[in-house]
Amino acid sequence: MKTLGVSVAAGVMLAAAFGSGAWADEDTIKIGVLHSLSGTMAISETTLKDTILMMVDDLNKKGGLLGKKVEAVVVDPASNWPLFAEKAAELLEQDKVAAVFGCWTSVSRKSVLPVFAKDNGLLFYPVQYEGEESQKGVFYTGAAPNQQAIPAVEYLMSKDGGEVKRWVLEGTDYVYPRTTNKILRAFLHLKGVTDEDILENYTPFGFSDWQTEVGKIKSFAAAGKKTAVVSTINGDANVPFYKELANQGIKASDIPVVAFSVGEEELSGIDTTNLVGHLAAWNYFESVKTPQNEAFIKQWHAFIKNDKRTTNDPMEAHYIGFKMWTQAVLQAGTTNPDAVRQAVIGQKVTNLTGSTAVMLPNHHLTKPVLIGEIRPDGQFDVVWKTKAPVPGEAWAYKYLDEDKGKHADWEFPWVCESCTEPTFKAYE
Repeated sequence: MKTLGVSVAAGVMLAAAFGSGAWADEDTIKIGVLHSLSGTMAISETTLKDTILMMVDDLNKKGGLLGKKVEAVVVDPASNWPLFAEKAAELLEQDKVAAVFGCWTSVSRKSVLPVFAKDNGLLFYPVQYEGEESQKGVFYTGAAPNQQAIPAVEYLMSKDGGEVKRWVLEGTDYVYPRTTNKILRAFLHLKGVTDEDILENYTPFGFSDWQTEVGKIKSFAAAGKKTAVVSTINGDANVPFYKELANQGIKASDIPVVAFSVGEEELSGIDTTNLVGHLAAWNYFESVKTPQNEAFIKQWHAFIKNDKRTTNDPMEAHYIGFKMWTQAVLQAGTTNPDAVRQAVIGQKVTNLTGSTAVMLPNHHLTKPVLIGEIRPDGQFDVVWKTKAPVPGEAWAYKYLDEDKGKHADWEFPWVCESCTEPTFKAYE
């Protein structure tokens, strides 16, 4: 394939210029898998570990990469944010992995950033996040706020979404919910919503006693204006949250909840009967009917040996990221991180919803935005989607004055003439 006019042969010569070093001397190419397999985030992250193992297994069955077997080195940071940094250093410095696929929460990602900068590592991060970042060693394959949070609120404001006037910003107490809600509050202000019509609240990871908090939501909605909950609750706290909504008789027709961290995997553990009609905003749903998605689901069930295991959005993000990494390695002719980092930019992969994912110079993807309603079976009916993939924006420069003019100072001049605006048009 060709990317940015650089052929595979030219990529090999480019790799030689970077120097192959230790990366070309091993018989096995190692990659790191950095996901919580225990603790509060295991409900979401274990599946992502399995997704990478499936991709590695499939790649090895096809002959490996650069004629070598690929080995996944799996570690468990156990939902312990400082431990993520320790495990990342272990993967990069002891195991000498060529790339790492991992993290879920933004606090875990931020804890490893100094490690990847110090060790010149590559991290493929598969989960929606708050933006305000574009790191040299990180490729963000999940959604930025303009690819999830902003479109979800715009939908709820529309006639089709119920013309919501009052907003509950309910989140887990850490960087992703707080920063996302800062952006959403600025967006709502631009739309004429006053602070009187915004209720913002945070609870700890693993929070379970939702009776009082849900009661506050119910009281806030009693003002008479159409109210919705924008949920950035993460991990296993979602289970008692939705149960308490049902306990207090809150239906989607009265107070719809749109979630950014609840997908098929999280819903598989609870009774969704009383949650029908509540919403989630993602870039992929298992229920989407495309040949690519049908093949992926079939592959997943065959690998995991359980036809009841669901797929979800972060799994698709890992699918895309892994394929882009392998394509970049083939183009560069090496796993040298400097060569691969440059080769990843401009890579294209057909996503599971049928459009094309492109890696932009700011290390973010183009992604479609989909909003789904929860069904009784724990799946989603897509009620709205964008007409085309949306370019990921690293900074909320449209809504936050402090972000205007921001760009990544490491971006190469030859792919980023003006980084104050998205550079997607160069790839159309």
